Amino acid sequence: MKLRRVVVTGLGAMTPLGNSVTEYWKNLVSGVSGADTITRFDHSLFKTHFACEVKDFDPLKYFDRKEARKLDLYAQFAVATSEEAIKDSGLDLESLNMGRAGVILGVGIGGLQTFFNECVNFAEGGGVPRFNPFFIPKMIADIASGHISIKHGFQGPNYTVVSACASSTNALIDCYNLIRLGKADVFISGGAEAAVNQAGVGGFNAMHALSVRNDDPKTASRPFDVDRDGFVLGEGAGILILEDLEHAQARGAKIYAEIVAGGMSADAHHITAPHPKGLGAKLVMQSALEEYHGDKEDVDYINVHGTSTPLGDISESMAILDVFGDHAYNLNISSTKSMTGHLLGAAGAIEAIACIMAIKDGVIPPTINHFNDDPDLDNKLNFTFHKAEKKEVKVAMSNTFGFGGHNATVMFEKFEG
Repeated sequence: MKLRRVVVTGLGAMTPLGNSVTEYWKNLVSGVSGADTITRFDHSLFKTHFACEVKDFDPLKYFDRKEARKLDLYAQFAVATSEEAIKDSGLDLESLNMGRAGVILGVGIGGLQTFFNECVNFAEGGGVPRFNPFFIPKMIADIASGHISIKHGFQGPNYTVVSACASSTNALIDCYNLIRLGKADVFISGGAEAAVNQAGVGGFNAMHALSVRNDDPKTASRPFDVDRDGFVLGEGAGILILEDLEHAQARGAKIYAEIVAGGMSADAHHITAPHPKGLGAKLVMQSALEEYHGDKEDVDYINVHGTSTPLGDISESMAILDVFGDHAYNLNISSTKSMTGHLLGAAGAIEAIACIMAIKDGVIPPTINHFNDDPDLDNKLNFTFHKAEKKEVKVAMSNTFGFGGHNATVMFEKFEG
């Protein structure tokens, strides 16, 4: 059968750098750090005192008070961001075939704050089982896609992908494949996460995964720097409207970019550590390139997973060299987590948006906070340190890797008709 082409027609973002795509992209290109001292809880007894929180989010701008109480923060982020993406896409919901319009999100953890609150209330109540009736539907990871579907009437495929930090990239790939196969015309896709809370920070601290650079939070996320000491926890949502090309053209939609490939692999190595030789990262990029209709030399930019962990940055760099060979030195590489922190299940979505905007505007966002080269890295690679770089971007690749060895890569291409 002839596979359909899939394009991106709408974008929405709720991030530590801004609560819209315009604000997010402006600050990303400007090299702004979203890290600061945690405001959401008393962090004084924790090893890490900072995170990349979403700023100035008011749920009452999007929900009435009664409705807002039924949604965990991660779902509030997702539903609010979907509004921006739908508006940006120009979709006419009155004329849309709702049976062929779906919602697939990626969420790594889900309602962690809700779960934590209910457990604390149970313990403080002397073990008396008095739970909020919305406890379960607030907590579960799939409920955000359900809320979006209910709000807008989308009756097509609806579910949530959970593959840790690869979740929203996997969600985009699922939507891409379902549209290609003719199973749907339109998808709301992307991801959301809200784990900046006692359980999230405490859990990642216990794993020694977070940076503890409490004296200088804004420079704590240091991908590819020899002194990197862990990632900075972030939160937020990224939403993309994916659409069958013919469907988009028939309604005269603006087209940001075309999705041209998706790759998936597993490290099959360790529950949290990457494969030391970057084998899973190598396989996932190769998988995407095998599906792509062009050559690997067409790739201009890779938004890397680049979490600022000692092992992860090295293994991903090794994989890029293995896959691209000499072309690796012609590529621009950057880790936007140096600015946003790590949004876990939502990381792939906001980084896909960064790739799409790089294609649209011809600008590579930088990797900030580089001070000293790591001798274990090939520092001839162009990591786009310090400042954004003007460059025509025809093809961009986004890598996301998750605990459990889950790897996902998605590729975008400038739409040429």
